[in-house]
Amino acid sequence: MTTSPVLLAVALSLVSALCYATAAVVQERTAAGTADLRGALIRASWWWAVLLNAAGALLHVVALRYGPLSLVQPLGVLTLVVAVPLGSLVARRRTSGTQWRGMALTLAGLTALLTVTASGAGTSDSALSTNEVLLVALAAATLIAALIRLASGRSSLTGLAFAAASGIASAVGSTLAQKLAVGPTLSWSAAVLALLTVAFAAGGLLLAQKAYGSGLGGPLALLTLVNPVAASAVGVTLLGEGFQYGTTGVLLAVAGAMAAGRGVVLLSRPQPERPAGLDVRVPVPVPVPVPVPVPHLRPTRMLTGTSRAA
Repeated sequence: MTTSPVLLAVALSLVSALCYATAAVVQERTAAGTADLRGALIRASWWWAVLLNAAGALLHVVALRYGPLSLVQPLGVLTLVVAVPLGSLVARRRTSGTQWRGMALTLAGLTALLTVTASGAGTSDSALSTNEVLLVALAAATLIAALIRLASGRSSLTGLAFAAASGIASAVGSTLAQKLAVGPTLSWSAAVLALLTVAFAAGGLLLAQKAYGSGLGGPLALLTLVNPVAASAVGVTLLGEGFQYGTTGVLLAVAGAMAAGRGVVLLSRPQPERPAGLDVRVPVPVPVPVPVPVPHLRPTRMLTGTSRAA
C-alpha cells in the first residue's frame, strides 16, 4: 500500500516536534544552571540539545519534501503541548492551571491564525527566487537586530524579545530550507542559500538559549507562535498563498492573535517556587521540661552570742 505524501509529511512533523520539545526542555534546564550563554556552550547537556534540534530540523526538511510549508510549519505548535508538561515533570512540579490555560489559548489562537492561510503547493514553482531569498534574509536580519536591541534595553522583556528573534530566525531558516529541499542546484546562489540557511538555523538556536534564561513557558510559547506566523507571512507576501474567508478570515485572525497573545502572557508568569531558606520537614516536638517541686526547707535561726548568754 502506498503511503500518502501528506500523511508522511504529518508523521515526520510530529516526530520533529517531539525532538524540538525535548531540546527546549534541555536548553531551559541548561540555562537555569548557567549564568550566561558562554557557560551553556561548554556543558554537555547543551550539545545534546543541539543534536535534538538538528534531528528535528532534519525531519522538518524531509517533511517539507512531501508537504507544503503552510501545512508542515503549523504542526510545530505541538512542540508547546509536549514541552511545557515535560518541563514541569523534569523540574518535579505540577503543571499549573495557569500554564494549561496559557497553552490552550496559544494553541487556539495560532490555529485560528493559520486556518485563514491557504495552503500552497510544495513544489519548486512555489519556492523563493534568489532575489526574494536575499530580501527575506535582509528583512529578517533587521528585525532580529531590533529585537536583540530591545532585549538589551528592558530586562522585563529580555526572554520574550529573544524568543521572538529566535522564532523569526527559525522561520526564515525553514523557508530557505524548503527551497533547498524542493529544488537543489549546484551554483553559487545555492551555496549562498545553504550558508544563509545554516546561519539562520544556528542563530535561532542560540537566540532560543538566551530566551530560555527567563523560563520555558512564555518564551517557548512566543517562539512557537512567531515561527509559523513569520513563515506564513513569507508565503502570503512572496509565494502567493493568500488569506481565506474574506472579512470573516480577518476577524478570525484578529481574534486568534488576541487569544495567542493572552496565552503567551499567562505562560510568561513566573511559577511559584519553594523559597531557598524554607525548611519543609515536619518539625519534631521538643519536650518541655516539667518543673519538679522542691520541698520547703525551714530556715535555721542563727544563734548569736547574746542569745547564748540569755
